[in-house]
Amino acid sequence: MPIRWLTIFFDFPAEVFDLGVSFWREVTGSQLSPYRGPAGEFATLLPSHGDAYLRVQRVREGEGGCHLDLHVDDAGPLDEAAAHATALGARVRHRDDDLVILGSPGGFIFCIVRWNGEATVPRPVRLDRGGASRADQLCLDIPPGAFEGECAFWAGLTGWQLRPGGPPEFAYLERPDPMPARLLLQRRERAAPRDRVSAHVDFACTDRTRLAERHVAAGAQILARFPFWVVMADPAGRQYCLTARDPGAG
Repeated sequence: MPIRWLTIFFDFPAEVFDLGVSFWREVTGSQLSPYRGPAGEFATLLPSHGDAYLRVQRVREGEGGCHLDLHVDDAGPLDEAAAHATALGARVRHRDDDLVILGSPGGFIFCIVRWNGEATVPRPVRLDRGGASRADQLCLDIPPGAFEGECAFWAGLTGWQLRPGGPPEFAYLERPDPMPARLLLQRRERAAPRDRVSAHVDFACTDRTRLAERHVAAGAQILARFPFWVVMADPAGRQYCLTARDPGAG
């Protein structure tokens, strides 16, 4: 099941949808597509260069979060890709002619959709005094007991090589070219009752301090600073990170 492209969705409850969309448009330097869907619940963040890989969704229930779309070749039916995922431990939650919605063994929601020829990764953007940056990584936040299983699942599903991260609580999948975002897997320190895998977005940037200030000006909050990343929260309370990675190379 070759993965040809991926899309990261920002899922917002109705009461904070407009606030979240406005913020992510600004910090990614994007334009907004027309809304679509039965209730106008979907839109795409359109980059100034390259193919889109970020989208927003207004959800009817729950707190929202992030989910992932994996784009596969149109040559075979989506059911074949879904069968591959379920053989690895995923559960199908919904299917129709255009997509299959699944949950990973640890409960992270993702979709398998058809590839529409996307192939050009957008360039980093420059937010005036914030320097160059690009939202180029989705980090899966995994309860400790599910970490090994999720690593095996995502490596098997994508066919990408699993590599150890620097600290032992991290691993990542070596993405092929062209792919607009990397998948990072992080083992959380502790689990909570009925815990499941969640996710957050990471920016690569040239100057975390300057970019954090620029994001604060757009409505974000700084939650914590670490040697190689800054933990932020968007105006809707969604956490994300600014990391010390090259925004051009990832």
